[in-house]
Amino acid sequence: MAEISAKLVMELRKKSGAGIMDAKKALVASDGDMDKAMDYLREKGIAKAAKKSDRIAAEGLTNIVVNGNTAAVVELNSETDFVAASDPFKEELAEVSTLIAENKPADVEAALQIKTANGTVNDDLIATTQKTGEKVSLRRFEIVEKNDGDNFGAYLHQGGRIAALVVLEGADEETAKDVAMHVAAINPEFMTREDVSAERLAHEKEVFTEETLNEGKPANIVDKIVEGRLNKFLSQICLADQDFVKDSDQTVAQFVASKGGKLKSFIRYEVGEGIEKKETNLAQEISEQLNK
Repeated sequence: MAEISAKLVMELRKKSGAGIMDAKKALVASDGDMDKAMDYLREKGIAKAAKKSDRIAAEGLTNIVVNGNTAAVVELNSETDFVAASDPFKEELAEVSTLIAENKPADVEAALQIKTANGTVNDDLIATTQKTGEKVSLRRFEIVEKNDGDNFGAYLHQGGRIAALVVLEGADEETAKDVAMHVAAINPEFMTREDVSAERLAHEKEVFTEETLNEGKPANIVDKIVEGRLNKFLSQICLADQDFVKDSDQTVAQFVASKGGKLKSFIRYEVGEGIEKKETNLAQEISEQLNK
């Protein structure tokens, strides 16, 4: 049996909202597997949401540059938010974003080799690193193309901590930007229900079925309850079916349709998502330095 540490219990508690003892019980039952422990809590009705909240943000900013029918969403990282807020960092982000939108590189490695006035993008990043005293790096980007009849909606939240880019067929730029604001705020996983994999649907159905049975519901209505819960779940993770953040009386798809448009695609970047930062103890580090 895996050792269940206090740190693991607190991590599950943070993700699930469950109490300490419930979190520990779930981890014991799942032999320390975090995903299985989350399913256990959901099946018991203790944790209703499956959203992961264990991503530790690195620092930096995102940016969006639109160049005709091409748009680029870019994330540039730094070590601290102090440097991310500095003029040299912001200037480098603007320059790199523009170059990526203009040159449409295939990947980060190709982007680093784009020619600049001072050599290459990689050379410029090194120069910015030397100027700020922190490592500045291009983490990722995505190039999006649209047709002449489509509209881009670009939105940066919190000065660039979150970037959302939406493409609508028809409608107008204002509508597209409204949807981009919704994407930034609500963070959908998929565009439509059809985009959710059969494996994901089967897994969620199994969890909802177990949860419903554990609630003691009559067997003859379990399927109907599960279907309702699955539909609600899909309406929460699929952009088209989500309640529009500026008007909850209609879904996002209905809002776009009312403006003569149709959803085509969306991208959402949040600075540092998925990056694990090294945990540090400042007091301990200072003590160690003093005692050397």
